[in-house]
Amino acid sequence: MDAPTKFMQIIEFQTDRIDEMRALSEDMEQGLAGREDGPTHRIVLQDRNQPGRYLVLIGFDSYEEAMRNSDHPDTSKFAEQMAALCTRPPSFTDCDVVESTELG
Repeated sequence: MDAPTKFMQIIEFQTDRIDEMRALSEDMEQGLAGREDGPTHRIVLQDRNQPGRYLVLIGFDSYEEAMRNSDHPDTSKFAEQMAALCTRPPSFTDCDVVESTELG
């Protein structure tokens, strides 16, 4: 069983170029392979009530690992490329995981 995620970053963005965004994310994930400070989980949510609005939850083992990942040049490059595909600037919310339960 995987250890629980201890830190999550929520990225909210709007785009009408989701296929390009997915391709960019896939390229980034390949670059993250083997990096110790990389994310452990990623969940992509699409807003049913607001077309083109997405939320991405990125999980890390710790806040410190998330900050090391954020400081990495590849992450900065990804953020710039991602922002270029958005119809408005993305927002980022940093969260400590207080509780996580698998149901069912």
